Amino acid sequence: MTPIALARAAEMAAMFMIGDGVAGLVQPRRHVALWQDRALGAERTVRPFVGRPARRRAYALVQIAAGLLLASRLHAGQGTTVVNR
Repeated sequence: MTPIALARAAEMAAMFMIGDGVAGLVQPRRHVALWQDRALGAERTVRPFVGRPARRRAYALVQIAAGLLLASRLHAGQGTTVVNR
């Protein structure tokens, strides 16, 4: 994988973590229900959160923090060109 592709993949992962975390924080029951049945394997991942919105919210905070940390560690120059510095 090229450096630019790796940086883009990391950026996409960070954005997914942040977005999924926000959805789980704001609407934990709805978000878990969406993934609890026939979700191509995600059922096992959400099982610990079924009926436990506080647990899902706590995990959401961890997701958001991890996504922000990952995004903050990506620097211009990791295969990217920054315009208008």
